[in-house]
Amino acid sequence: MSPSWRALRHRNYRLFFGGQAVSLVGTWMQQVAQGWLVLQLTGDPLWLGLVAVAQFGPVIALGLFGGLLADQLPKRPTLIATQAVSMALALVLFGLTATGVVEVWHVMLLALALGTANAFDMPARQAFAVEMVGREDVTNAVGLNAAQFNGSRILGPAVAGLLISAFDLSIAFLINGLSYLAVIAAYLAMREEDLRPAARITRPTSWAEVLENLAEGTRYVRQTPIVLLAVVVVGLASTFGMNFQVLIPPLADQTLDVGASGFGFLMAASGVGSTAAALGVAFARRARARVIAGGALVLGVGLIVLASSTSFPLSLAMMALAGAGAIGMAVTANTKIQSVVPDQLRGRVMSVYTTVFAGSVPVGGLLMGAIASAWGAPVALGIGGVLTTVVGLGAWAWVRQIRAKERLARSVAGALASAGEVAAGSVPSTGAVAEAGLPGSGAARPGQSPGRGRSQRHIGSDAQGYADQSRTPRRLGRVATSLRRAISLRHATSLRHATSLRHARCSWKDQSGIR
Repeated sequence: MSPSWRALRHRNYRLFFGGQAVSLVGTWMQQVAQGWLVLQLTGDPLWLGLVAVAQFGPVIALGLFGGLLADQLPKRPTLIATQAVSMALALVLFGLTATGVVEVWHVMLLALALGTANAFDMPARQAFAVEMVGREDVTNAVGLNAAQFNGSRILGPAVAGLLISAFDLSIAFLINGLSYLAVIAAYLAMREEDLRPAARITRPTSWAEVLENLAEGTRYVRQTPIVLLAVVVVGLASTFGMNFQVLIPPLADQTLDVGASGFGFLMAASGVGSTAAALGVAFARRARARVIAGGALVLGVGLIVLASSTSFPLSLAMMALAGAGAIGMAVTANTKIQSVVPDQLRGRVMSVYTTVFAGSVPVGGLLMGAIASAWGAPVALGIGGVLTTVVGLGAWAWVRQIRAKERLARSVAGALASAGEVAAGSVPSTGAVAEAGLPGSGAARPGQSPGRGRSQRHIGSDAQGYADQSRTPRRLGRVATSLRRAISLRHATSLRHATSLRHARCSWKDQSGIR
């Protein structure tokens, strides 16, 4: 099998991929239909923001607890339960819409229930990828998942727009409800013996232990620069720039005047760009941090041009560009985190990412919905585009700073090691390197038990220990200083030794009468 599709060699992942292919089309159909339904019921974009708050607010409140449960419970049964709840909610919305009794508070209540289910589903599903394919293929699996998710954005919204125009809104909710059967069947058909479950953490028995477990994941994020970069940039760019469900319905209806079918095609255009970006990440050999910053810049520029457009073809092109930037940024961030996070912390760390990512939707949706309600969707898109561009520029500078510190660390370590060879006839001893805390020494660091060197960087449960082994730039100064001291000490010792030998030789010559 081609390396670009290597995750599909795993049977369980093939089942997952096939079930998601069906279910995600239904999910995007419901997203489009729900946005259009709320706009028709209220006529005010602010209500779209309020529904977004109801749907994604629970992710902010419960997402970290969902990650804690993902590290404790078997993930496959957990995912079956959350998908069954989501199916029931979609069918209830279908019934309310088909009978003509639906009101906006119904939509908000069902959105709140769906958000609660997603708070537990999202971190478990993110962490489940590595159990299906293993660490060696997880980068490819994350990229393929994102490509599939965004590929469904092409078909789902386009089909939903056509069905809404030709028939009724309720048909989209019915199709979404039935589509969950495919992914539930896929989970049930998986072979348990082929999974690679991570060691589960001990279930906390008190609130203090619960809070400590949650803090362990957030400490890892805070103390690992590349993970912190990914979480912060995605959170800010999503808040300001990824509000398509709130701003595109009024843009299609009031500015471009293209109706429900045009709205569907605008969302499908963003899916085209998103899919291309996700496939690019999936086929890349490794995730690069600069793509996170570049994606935010592309998203911001696309939104600025979209805000000024009154041409439907140009708007389609800018939606594709914005979609490519948004998903290139988000998928690279996800992949980068998945590739470095220890298995024992995976659920909690991914819950931080999903909480920030999904939690930005209600914050940004409410903010941009209020702006659109007061001054129109184009103004909200323009403001969001400018702010997202600023985030991208800041992220680019942040990436350069991290890389510069890493290069400096390598240069300092190499130069000091060379100086040690000249001064002492050899490189600094293993003990000196271990004293400096230089990763790769294989020796225990101060306060670290033996056997916890770089070769076992993913073993253990203490987030501080993981951060110490991640070669963070904040430790570079201490590493360089310790190395310099070790080499200086060795150099001084060598000089004293040489001086003693010279004095001894001179004394022996004097006693022997040799000149």
